[in-house]
Amino acid sequence: MKLSDIMANAGLSIYAEVALVLFMLAFLGIVWWVLRRANTVRWKSAAQMPLDDVHPQQPRKGED
Repeated sequence: MKLSDIMANAGLSIYAEVALVLFMLAFLGIVWWVLRRANTVRWKSAAQMPLDDVHPQQPRKGED
């Protein structure tokens, strides 16, 4: 007996489809947020952080 047969007979296949749609929407939302033109300055400044000697970044300290 296959897992797909068990899911189909139990009536649980709709959960897999809903999860697929939710994950796809989340993925597309994140991709859209990253590729927006409004974030271009943020990503360019973040890309230059390791090379910036004028404003060195300090590593974060752990919250213990």
